[in-house]
Amino acid sequence: MDGSAARQVDYQALVLDYVRSPDQDAARPVRHPVVIVGAGPVGLTAAIDLAQQGVPVVLLDEDDRLSTGSRAICFAKRTLEIWDRLGCGERMVETGVTWNLGKVFFRDEPVYSFNLLPEAGHRRPAFVNLQQYYAEGFLLERARALANIDLRWKNRVTGLETGPEGIALTVETPEGEYRLGCDWLVAADGARSPTRRAMGLESRGRSFRDRFLIADIRLEAEAAAAFPTERWFWFDPPFHPGQSVLLHRQPDGVWRIDFQLGWEADPVAERQPERVIPRIQALLGRDTRFTLEWVSVYTFACLRMERFRHGRVLFAGDAAHGVSPFGARGANSGIQDAENLAWKLRLVLAGQAPEGLLDSYDAERVLAAEENIRNSTRSTDFITPKNEASRAFRDATLDLARDCGFARSLVNSGRLSLPSTYRDSPLNTPDTDAFLGAMLPGAPAADAPVRRQGEPGWLLASLGGSGFTGLCFGDGGALPPARLEALRGLARGAVPVQPLLVLPPGAAAAEWPGIACIEDSEGLLARRYDATPGTFYLLRPDQHVAARWRQFDPALVRAALARAIGQG
Repeated sequence: MDGSAARQVDYQALVLDYVRSPDQDAARPVRHPVVIVGAGPVGLTAAIDLAQQGVPVVLLDEDDRLSTGSRAICFAKRTLEIWDRLGCGERMVETGVTWNLGKVFFRDEPVYSFNLLPEAGHRRPAFVNLQQYYAEGFLLERARALANIDLRWKNRVTGLETGPEGIALTVETPEGEYRLGCDWLVAADGARSPTRRAMGLESRGRSFRDRFLIADIRLEAEAAAAFPTERWFWFDPPFHPGQSVLLHRQPDGVWRIDFQLGWEADPVAERQPERVIPRIQALLGRDTRFTLEWVSVYTFACLRMERFRHGRVLFAGDAAHGVSPFGARGANSGIQDAENLAWKLRLVLAGQAPEGLLDSYDAERVLAAEENIRNSTRSTDFITPKNEASRAFRDATLDLARDCGFARSLVNSGRLSLPSTYRDSPLNTPDTDAFLGAMLPGAPAADAPVRRQGEPGWLLASLGGSGFTGLCFGDGGALPPARLEALRGLARGAVPVQPLLVLPPGAAAAEWPGIACIEDSEGLLARRYDATPGTFYLLRPDQHVAARWRQFDPALVRAALARAIGQG
């Protein structure tokens, strides 16, 4: 779907007014539960998630505008599912360009094509392409609709003092400095994170000696028709010999083109129109009419902080880790950081979980960052071989990939973003029963079509927000009174678990007070979860599997819940 008709606000021209806060006139620093620094996609997502769970948030940003240029454009299926839970996923999809298909070319010939989501029965596509300023704009409007988010523009953190009981901030504004306190600070302030620098911390990793040109262009409709809504990647094309090129479609008739330039390219000169336009004409043809929307030259690195939690300061997104853009792993992994952190922080603030639960944020998301860095590094090494032997291997692999399936698995034009499975998380309860499939403890819950109260819907939309869910598969018959009472009892605990009964296809709708029911309308839910009557899954608030059993046992569920909130 192309979102040109959906554009109602010029988010690139939007100026976000500085407004004086009452905190600036307080006699002593006002203390808040959570302050988030950085109102990009990650900071906004974290703020919305916390606010929807009842946690008041102060969100500080030193700027008064949304991101410049398209920047991150590929938002993955899991990110869209997170934004669905936050109330703005549908708008992202309606405005964005959805795609599942990609093509790889070597020189002037196609090598193969791929489908990132070949099976039906998913609410969201593999990816939606959407300029970052749209994503930020939609998140901003959702945040403004929540009363317990205090957005403060032109508020730059210039000082930070940490202690065991809280954090003291110095904030600079157009009207001078003021002091601010918080119990917890979330640093989502980007790759050059001032918070990280102020604490004397650093990210370490590998920098790549190469440069890439990004050109966003607006094509006329006739020219755009030559390129379908797919991801196209060229190795050593005749229009840009010896290098690589990536093409993506965006909303509003805009196309993203990435040109590999090589390390010796002058980053200032290469941004000039007289250098950019001939490169684009070589790809599109000299007679193709287009306008330049945005141009940038970048180098990249794969790096991360050693730890993402430092006492009461928690780092997320680019402030914590960075990857090359191949694979769309940067923004998507940052959104998953925010999702992972929000429910844990809420439980700690409410006194329902020990502070040690936040160590699992560090454990889970550091491993996710390592996974992303590993995949991103491998992609970069394949795309930009650094010696003749590596280039010979790459080119031979591409030649073979035209006809040989095994060689296609070796081609790496960017292993595209997938959500992490926290296989070794301390929050998991290991399986004691035999299961098949991907829904092991630590895995993100797979979606599937369902019916609820006779209306079609989706599993993830039925999980009910920000708490734990007990997914119980039934056989369509009446539940014994003792089991009904045990299921209801889960919802009455100090940390509630909302039971959700799954009925088989065609089963008559059941009505039991205190227990929601859904029908597995196409049988996909049972297949994806390898479920039989009696199977029970405990799902975390971030929609990851915490535990599973072949039969429901309330004592086992309570023990797994304690482990999942850091009390095990």
